[in-house]
Amino acid sequence: MVGAPHIAPLRALARKIATERNASVPDPDPLDGGVAARLLLLLETPGPSIGRTGFVSRDNATGTAANLFRFLAEAGIARGDTLIWNAIPWVIHAPGALNRAPRRAEAAAAAPYFAPLLALLPRLAVVVPAGRFAAGAAAPLAELRPDLPVIPVPHPSPTYVCTAPSVRERILAGLREAAARLAERG
Repeated sequence: MVGAPHIAPLRALARKIATERNASVPDPDPLDGGVAARLLLLLETPGPSIGRTGFVSRDNATGTAANLFRFLAEAGIARGDTLIWNAIPWVIHAPGALNRAPRRAEAAAAAPYFAPLLALLPRLAVVVPAGRFAAGAAAPLAELRPDLPVIPVPHPSPTYVCTAPSVRERILAGLREAAARLAERG
């Protein structure tokens, strides 16, 4: 399944980035839509658990993944319509260390990879950046695809979701808006 045609081009892009950055880049989840995705869910960076699975997935054994799984289902977004990717697609933290906040230089180094990513997603109808850092990708994405709606939501990490009941509602509101955009485009 990891060699399936719907994710092969994305895996090739991940390998290219990994080689150029000399860092680990997780593969997209083969159970998601791959190049047929209509919704790009853009997280911030791969977390420390990526080394165990090798995938960016709502099925990973993390609280963030569990929240994504639940929120996407509650919003009525079909799995086949999604691709989960990271604004900085490579692992930025030291082996064995906790994840850390991305640096501006890392964001600048990641920006050129949006063009080849978007080129692989011909059906893309909406981007949902999750978290403050991922929302910073809105400007480079708008330059590349001014027609593409970008709907930022709070980061789905359990730490942040538990800070206030409104966080969960803001995530769901954004995902429901994205689901409505998908429905509009059929």
